[in-house]
Amino acid sequence: MGAVDFIRKPIDKLDFTVRVKSTLSLFKLIQGIKKQTEALELNQKKLEEQKEKLEEEKIKTDNLLQNILPYEIAEQLKNKGKVDVKKYRKASIVFSDFKDFTKISSELSPEEIINELEIYFTAFDKIIDNHYIEKIKTIGDAYMCAGGLPLRNKSNPIDTTLAALEIQEFMKVSNLKRIEENKEPWRLRIGINTGKVVAGVIGTKKFAYDIWGDAVNIASRMESSGEPDKVNVSGDTYQHIKDYFICISRGKIYAKNKGEIDMYFVEGLKPEYRKNGNPASPNEAFKEILSTY
Repeated sequence: MGAVDFIRKPIDKLDFTVRVKSTLSLFKLIQGIKKQTEALELNQKKLEEQKEKLEEEKIKTDNLLQNILPYEIAEQLKNKGKVDVKKYRKASIVFSDFKDFTKISSELSPEEIINELEIYFTAFDKIIDNHYIEKIKTIGDAYMCAGGLPLRNKSNPIDTTLAALEIQEFMKVSNLKRIEENKEPWRLRIGINTGKVVAGVIGTKKFAYDIWGDAVNIASRMESSGEPDKVNVSGDTYQHIKDYFICISRGKIYAKNKGEIDMYFVEGLKPEYRKNGNPASPNEAFKEILSTY
């Protein structure tokens, strides 16, 4: 063995050891990077899942808010954190109430009362939705809604009158069925008034969109001064609908805290505006007129 070979052997061994250590270090580094990458990917996945859950909750919250408040009001509340009070020069307010509800409910279980009201109020909701009317609230067996807000329109006296007639038609059909089943009929009074109101949202925990004004109070009196199965309107509403509906004057009727008020029973659309003779169903000619408002 030469001198050169003797010197090279330990150098090669040392070089091999260094290379092995370097390779191990590189392997550990790669493994560390791999674990960090996997951890980042896992965190990213968790963040995406959390984002999806937050988005789902946001959608649920938005839907709930829009079920409680009109769409325009809900959007304003989300974007601004508050709702501006608005004045309306012409809105039509509708009140309905079941005659002898206390007597009828005393003969039913709480579950039966809730089920019955659910049937009626769900039907009312569907009817007013078709006439651009906003549901305001229910109080016991009373149902309140209004046309011409939160989006203003000029047709709201006509819209609310059509909806009220349709509701009474629904009640008529429902009561025929109840009588056939030997059940007590639910008879409904409906009152409408048109006038100025103020609208807004009150409360900080349980939001409520509501309206105020003398026109609201008069609408309530129209209901309480009316008769079952009838639509009773004030003189102010009558002035807006008289060209299209058959209205029977009742003269001046005393209303609690309001004195004497002109009232009219609405019998239905005039014959030339009825579809298939139905007093609550407008034909194409009437829809054409309504579209001009």
